[in-house]
Amino acid sequence: MTIYHLSTECYPVAKVGGLADVVGALPKYQNKIKGINAKVVMPWYNKSFVYDHEFNTVFDGFIHQGENVLQVQILKEKTDVLGFELFMVKIPGLLDRDNPYGYQDESFQFLAFQYGILHWLSAMHIRPDILHCHDYHTGLIPFMVENCPEFKFLKGVKTIGTIHNGEYQGAMDWDMSKYIPDFDGYKWGLMDWNKTINPLASMIKCCHAFTTVSEGYLKELFISFRGLEGLVRDEFGKAYGIINGIDTEVWNPETDPMLDFNFNINNAVEKKKKNKEKLCKEYGLRPELPLFAFIGRFATEKGADLLPDSVWRSIKQSYGGLNIIILGSGNTYIENKLKEYDYTYTNFALDIGYKEYLSHKIYASADFLLMPSRVEPCGLNQMYSMRYGTIPIVRYTGGLRDTVHDISTGGTGLNFTHAGVDDIIHSMNRAMKIYHEKNTMEDLIHANMQFDFSWEKSAQKYVTLYNNLFTSKVSI
Repeated sequence: MTIYHLSTECYPVAKVGGLADVVGALPKYQNKIKGINAKVVMPWYNKSFVYDHEFNTVFDGFIHQGENVLQVQILKEKTDVLGFELFMVKIPGLLDRDNPYGYQDESFQFLAFQYGILHWLSAMHIRPDILHCHDYHTGLIPFMVENCPEFKFLKGVKTIGTIHNGEYQGAMDWDMSKYIPDFDGYKWGLMDWNKTINPLASMIKCCHAFTTVSEGYLKELFISFRGLEGLVRDEFGKAYGIINGIDTEVWNPETDPMLDFNFNINNAVEKKKKNKEKLCKEYGLRPELPLFAFIGRFATEKGADLLPDSVWRSIKQSYGGLNIIILGSGNTYIENKLKEYDYTYTNFALDIGYKEYLSHKIYASADFLLMPSRVEPCGLNQMYSMRYGTIPIVRYTGGLRDTVHDISTGGTGLNFTHAGVDDIIHSMNRAMKIYHEKNTMEDLIHANMQFDFSWEKSAQKYVTLYNNLFTSKVSI
């Protein structure tokens, strides 16, 4: 069975969030299953990966979008170094940029990406068994496969859609329809939602099955989905929640080349202490104090707007009896407020931006990881932290609900209910007490490191779903 994963991100080529981690790992683990040949198709970017590896041009053609004639090149990485075949779509002026997002013509950009993929597959008579579409950026592909005569060769190919984050739906005015390949006009309703073209809604309507990245998040979409609640309820018969995994080859504290001191479950307490001492020295923190960390985008969905007050109150109320380190960026107000605290408080450290190596060091060094998310479809950070013996403090939502259970119920993390400063501070106070109970702390480190968050089970669930599409079975 041949699967093409279609995505705007893939680690380590281009990463903005968890989407990249999933697309960079899921196909690799699927390829370990007998009879599966999973590949990835993504845009070409001005990133170091593309210059550090050799590519062959396997297709060179043109597409017509409205009055525009666009060159489409498909480049394949020669060595399959990522554990799967990687194809990159290059369209001069659109898909040859530095970053995946942040451009004013994003709608046109993503339409060209989807059009380019289907044009290449059709022109070269490549017919996959499954087109697996990730998020709204590829959400119109299920519609186009079935309803655009230009792609009649692909008609009937099974399509899967995965919703990594339903907050982003890619809605655009109907004026943009002129850039979509000719389609059966009476089928326009399959793309429409509230008088706009909504790629995510279209994906849900047109794909053979769709998944969310956790069972908890699927349940939440029935009641909170930025206007698509009714649609997901109507289409619930083809909806599946499959929890993400993590790449345990990349995220392995025993072999991780980004750590100062590698460790396993047998020497974790000692070696985590050494990593913490090194990190604290670099940032001027006191290693004998508990170290709390936050890693992520400064977005309201991540609860990042709660960080400034939480930092201020926790430092004041603990009389300096803790350390906090934050790695992230994304909101100027939050950045500036945290910079002020970085200047003011000696037990607070801030690093603006995203640095992959530093995130690994923080997971290996911190005692506790804060995730005050308002929305968290799956969450990978809590899995990374647990893999590295760091105790997660999470709001009880989405995938965090599925993966982190409170110590009061026999779990190994700390949960809180409301996305508010009071709940965060209460949880941090609970964590401070645990930190000073040496045996409890060590038991939690060991217990967290024993969780199996690898991709094997989830990769198999996806393959089972693919197979069921061909046999009309629905249970996985």
